[in-house]
Amino acid sequence: MVETSEAPEPVHEHVHHPHHAEGDGFRRLAAIYLGIVAMLLAIATLGGGHVTKEMLNANIQVSDTYAFAQTKYLRATLYQLAADQLEFLLNRLPGLSDAEKAKATERVAHYRSNAARYESDPASGEGRQELLAKAKEWEHRRDRAARQDPNFEFAAALFQIAIVLGSVSIVAASRALLGLSAVIAALAVVLTINGYFLITSLPLSG
Repeated sequence: MVETSEAPEPVHEHVHHPHHAEGDGFRRLAAIYLGIVAMLLAIATLGGGHVTKEMLNANIQVSDTYAFAQTKYLRATLYQLAADQLEFLLNRLPGLSDAEKAKATERVAHYRSNAARYESDPASGEGRQELLAKAKEWEHRRDRAARQDPNFEFAAALFQIAIVLGSVSIVAASRALLGLSAVIAALAVVLTINGYFLITSLPLSG
């Protein structure tokens, strides 16, 4: 008769629990997924920061360039008025000598030349017309950045929601939550791509 003390003890270390292994695999997969989503969130945040800086810088450049163009316009107007006034006096003073008339005529030409240079100066690119063209370019860059920005804002928010849902899915061991998180993350990826390349503008971005 075998004594109770001599009976072999149950061997627990060799018992296989399929549901435990499956749960561990799910958690590993979810953890890898969350790492990828966190990386994508960083990319979206980086893009959003870049377009925000671009938008602010372009807005400053637009304001400064228009102000500079306005200054050029005022200077050109002053020179034009001075030339008109001097030309008027020249025609009303018949007693001037030829030398004085020549000097006055030269001065009128100088004033008109300066007025024309302030209006347009392709060589320096700082005439009023050239400055207005530059301002338009800065406006275009500002408006493009303004259309890009909402994409990154929404993408970052959706990535954060996806991370929260993914984290909850690990605790709850819920594949449904992880699937919902993946759908939201996929939408955020689309917005991020659109933010960088502006394939289309969101309705609320104008």
